[in-house]
Amino acid sequence: MPGKLRRFIGSVLLVALVIIYALVASAVAVARLGDSSAWVHLAFFLFSGLLWVLPAMLIVKWMSKPDPAAR
Repeated sequence: MPGKLRRFIGSVLLVALVIIYALVASAVAVARLGDSSAWVHLAFFLFSGLLWVLPAMLIVKWMSKPDPAAR
C-alpha cells in the first residue's frame, strides 16, 4: 500500500477514533458517574483521557511504516 494512502486512511481512522471514543467515554460517565464524588470523576476522566492514546499509537505506528518501494 502506498504511503500516501496509508497516511490518509490512518488520519481518517484517528479522527473517527477520537470522536467515537469521546462519545463512548461521555456516555459511560453519564450512565455510571451520576452520584459519584468529584475524585471519582477526576480519576475516570484522567484514565479515560489517556486511554485513547494506546490505539492511536498503533495507528500512527502503522501509518509511519516506510513504503515497500523505498526499501
